[in-house]
Amino acid sequence: MNPFSEYRVMWILVFFDLPTETKKDIKEYTMFRKRLQQDGFTMFQFSIYVRHCASMENAEVHMKRVNSFLPEYGKVGIMCITDKQFGNIKLFYGKKAQTPNAPGQQLELF
Repeated sequence: MNPFSEYRVMWILVFFDLPTETKKDIKEYTMFRKRLQQDGFTMFQFSIYVRHCASMENAEVHMKRVNSFLPEYGKVGIMCITDKQFGNIKLFYGKKAQTPNAPGQQLELF
């Protein structure tokens, strides 16, 4: 199989609902988002961050990394989908269809 096949290339989606009631909550929320960004995730929508990975093995590394800095409270979901599935996402702004604004392809050095 082609190493860059749309079925091999993966996208990780991290979606979360974190409390922001106290200063400590806000600090943890901010730190979680900052760590996602430091690991190469970009905002797809409020509380949904995505990251492009060249393979499932690479995606597993990043999913474990996200798991290592989960906040104490709140809900976090991590989902991995193929590039083909990501390309089939339908987005709407009101009733108008939107073209997915996916982050640019990341370069990987071997």
